Amino acid sequence: MATPSSKAGTKGVPREHRARQMLDAATEEFGTRGYAAASLPAIAARVGVTKTLLHQYFGTKEDLYVACLVPVGDRLLGAVRTAMGPDGTTPQTPLRVLDAIFTALEGRRESWFVLYDTTLPPGGEAARTAAGYWSAIDGLAAAGTAELLRGAGSADPLDADALMYVWRDLVATLVRWWVKHPEQTPEAMTRRCARLFAAAAALAPEGGR
Repeated sequence: MATPSSKAGTKGVPREHRARQMLDAATEEFGTRGYAAASLPAIAARVGVTKTLLHQYFGTKEDLYVACLVPVGDRLLGAVRTAMGPDGTTPQTPLRVLDAIFTALEGRRESWFVLYDTTLPPGGEAARTAAGYWSAIDGLAAAGTAELLRGAGSADPLDADALMYVWRDLVATLVRWWVKHPEQTPEAMTRRCARLFAAAAALAPEGGR
């Protein structure tokens, strides 16, 4: 998990570095408290600057949120795309994707909740930006689950749709569990997921019926 940001102030700190400190503090605040409960004074206090300076750098609370959201969304979307690879979906792809997500989040696990925040103001720029990332990630999941099921002999599109929903909720649940267990490394989580997948496969009726 991320450590609390320094409160020593930023006098004399180069502008780019100071902006990075503010974004790190804001990501932690938004990720742990959610957009609705997070406050600019609390974010400023994490860094040791004034709320006025925070406004000067990033504008409104929603502007600051978007500035935190975009790198998180880019990192996670890129990780999923890379993990899925160019050669199609295989039975190993889901575990590869989970490993990529855990690795991308390590050191800032709460940033997952910056992307998936249910308290964003509807219709605003933050909600629209987040929805764009959700749609892109869901699109990859839908294509992957459909291809995985075709390889297993199922051509029913409703099977693929149902599995996509299961997968999306499974990933979110695993990340929430991981956040509550900071001692678990990405590698340990990937091994745990492999064991869970193997156990689930063993419970399936013979022949998949």
